[in-house]
Amino acid sequence: MEREIAAAVERVWEVITDLDYAAEVIPAILTIERLEGEGYEPGVRWRETRKMWGREETEEMWVESAEAPTETVIRAESRGTQYVTTYSLEALEHGTRLVCDFSAETPHPGPAQRLGWLLFGRAGMKATRKALEQDLAHIAGAAEHVDEETHGPDGEHA
Repeated sequence: MEREIAAAVERVWEVITDLDYAAEVIPAILTIERLEGEGYEPGVRWRETRKMWGREETEEMWVESAEAPTETVIRAESRGTQYVTTYSLEALEHGTRLVCDFSAETPHPGPAQRLGWLLFGRAGMKATRKALEQDLAHIAGAAEHVDEETHGPDGEHA
């Protein structure tokens, strides 16, 4: 998924890496509980609870890498499935292109997992895509809102 955002790369980076503010930016995130580390750097771990598909899901996540302000990789592992989310930021003439690459891999799926993928795989992919689109829209809204407050809608200092 990708989205163009009318805000500077540094501002978008601030929004996506401010774990303590994430639940205010993305309504699907109900709570974030820091487990290890301060700020946002490799090794920082947290427990994130989201509302997904009508129910609450909690996952432990961690920053695998952070190359400010251009790329970060976040990992999680749950019930034998490994999740990787990569955010890449590219400066544009009037803002930022934010690309979110999400993958899930189960190295040793059991029979129930295989059956679940067969029955619900397409629907799960569609729901995940929609959730990522909503996350990017909320990130854009937060980044653009502050940018407009500081610089005005036409980019001039207010």
